[in-house]
Amino acid sequence: MRSVRARAALGATVVVALALVAAGLAALLVLRANLTDQAGLQAEVAARETAGQLALDVPYDRLETGDEEDHPVQVTDEDGRVVAVSKDLEAISGTGTDRVTPQPPPAAPEKGDDDADRDDDDDDDGAGADPGRGEVSTDEPDFGNGTATVDGDRADYRFASVEATDSAGLTLTVHAGAPLAAEQRAVASVRAAMLAALPVVLLVVAGVTWLVTRRALRPVEDIRREMAAITASEDLSRRVPEPASRDEVARLARTTNETLTALESSVDRQRRFVADASHELRSPIASLRTQLEVGAAHPELLDVQGAVADTVRLQVLAADLLLLARLDAGERPGNARLELGALVREEVSQRTGDRIPVAVVVSAPEPGGLEVTGSRGQLARVIGNLLDNAQRHAVSSVAVEVRAERGGAVVAVTDDGAGVPEAERTRIFERFVRLDDARARDDGGAGLGLAIARDVATRHGGRLTVAGAGERGARFELWLPGPR
Repeated sequence: MRSVRARAALGATVVVALALVAAGLAALLVLRANLTDQAGLQAEVAARETAGQLALDVPYDRLETGDEEDHPVQVTDEDGRVVAVSKDLEAISGTGTDRVTPQPPPAAPEKGDDDADRDDDDDDDGAGADPGRGEVSTDEPDFGNGTATVDGDRADYRFASVEATDSAGLTLTVHAGAPLAAEQRAVASVRAAMLAALPVVLLVVAGVTWLVTRRALRPVEDIRREMAAITASEDLSRRVPEPASRDEVARLARTTNETLTALESSVDRQRRFVADASHELRSPIASLRTQLEVGAAHPELLDVQGAVADTVRLQVLAADLLLLARLDAGERPGNARLELGALVREEVSQRTGDRIPVAVVVSAPEPGGLEVTGSRGQLARVIGNLLDNAQRHAVSSVAVEVRAERGGAVVAVTDDGAGVPEAERTRIFERFVRLDDARARDDGGAGLGLAIARDVATRHGGRLTVAGAGERGARFELWLPGPR
């Protein structure tokens, strides 16, 4: 099934069906147990009535067993012989013996002279005493199910077994039954009603679930339809409708719109990046081509130094664009442990062509206090870009300070140039941004250095900020976390 509504309706129907079947079985078991207990109570009453008569020495053939069809009775002695049964009882099972024909008791042994004299003595000793009397057992009776055939009709019964003792001390067991027909009819009626109602209930559950799910998923269908239209039109300015509810669908719509907003912004940045990159590449390529064409026509006019400068600038720009592309693709920084002070000293020592000397101050409170984790090449690129920016704007001094701070290390690059206006301190980290649009491109660069520096800092878990440096100049601070 490809439809969520169909799967939801089927799942709800199956769950309800299982729940109803389990509840129905439990109800039938409870009903059967209650009705069986009632039948057992009736059988116990009938058995105790007969046992009471036996305790009073009522002859077996004169026992009153009530309605024989409702309460068949079988009486057995200690040896399991049947001594009495109710009228018209033709067959029985579930009482320990299936015999229904009373058997005469065994003949009493003849008394000898000694026995006669003993009996006379007993009679003399007991003269004037009350005759003996039997009793009925007060123990919980034994219960069991069985069948009985009364006057040709066979039925199921619940039997109760009660013991009684007559005046002669003979222990008899009375088995009396109560019919289970009412219990069977009631259980069958309830089962039939449940089976008849089950399909109707399941159809109602399936229908209601289908309608409720359809209504609940209607906003999802609207979102899907709008997303399909956005895909077809490639218009990322469109947004999906957001339901007024505060449920998961509304959160899905809001998240989708936020994703569309981020995607639109990313695409816009990419388009601007491609346009700016094309524009930046066009200038050195055109200059280089012009110089080569002039050189081809007039070799004596070839500006070799200018061609080399344009080639170097083109190479640097291509390297910057390649690094930005790798960063945008999610390239993860390395896990090498670096000593930031040593890295800064190494980068400064290699800058022999700077117009302003760079002063370096490294403050390490303890060994290893300036260690960071990351890519050596990328972090060296960040330091180089910050130094290039400072050299470009400084008047007479450039200083670098390296110190430990808040679980990491800081590289602060300060120059005494014109500084960065407070309103522009966020925009200067955007790609291809130059605050002085009037200056030459050769002097101002392509506007990628600070953008690359911030992207690398962010991917290393750090940050790059800019602030004023006193009365004039700018101070760029790179903070990187310590080793993890």
